[in-house]
Amino acid sequence: MKPCVIFDLDGTLVDSLPGIAASLNRTLTAHGLPGHSDAMVRSFVGNGIRNLIERAAPQGADPALIDSLLGLYRKDYALSWQSGTRIYDGILHLLGELQRDGHPLAVLSNKTHAFTVEMVRDMFPSIHFAQVIGQKDHIPHKPAPDGVFQIAEALGIDAEHCVMVGDSTMDIATARNAGIRGIAVAWGYHDRARLAEAGAAAIIERPAELPALLG
Repeated sequence: MKPCVIFDLDGTLVDSLPGIAASLNRTLTAHGLPGHSDAMVRSFVGNGIRNLIERAAPQGADPALIDSLLGLYRKDYALSWQSGTRIYDGILHLLGELQRDGHPLAVLSNKTHAFTVEMVRDMFPSIHFAQVIGQKDHIPHKPAPDGVFQIAEALGIDAEHCVMVGDSTMDIATARNAGIRGIAVAWGYHDRARLAEAGAAAIIERPAELPALLG
């Protein structure tokens, strides 16, 4: 069996930063708070929606404010994400090639599970992902290895037959914690130097470089 390729979503398969930033800033403005540049929001993403809100809110913000921001952001993003999300160049070709070559495909994201499932379904209707897992209350999120193990179990394979592909140090740490290879992409939201420091097995500049690393 060819290795199962587990992809991160935001910053790896899709560029969702414009949509996240726009929705976040609308949420902050509605609460009388200042917004942030796309570059600043880029530094907030990757560790789940609550962490995104906590990083965007004023330091030491009251928990009640965080809950209010979180609730409004969820509603706003659910209605608007499509207008601020695009598939990275070369990704559809890559996924089609891996699918034809017999690699099981999966998505493991720290985005809320419902959003993750909806985005994958709507953005990649021609691609079969054996498992799509977002952040759930009962499953520790990345960098915990639980999602990797759940994907492997659902496919009836050992985790060692999986490869994690992502744009963040969180993804590389997830791979390390699961005992599998972690391949980083350089087109996402984290700097190449940080990915190398995190211990990525390889860093690719273009999607077309991935298949050669899966042999």
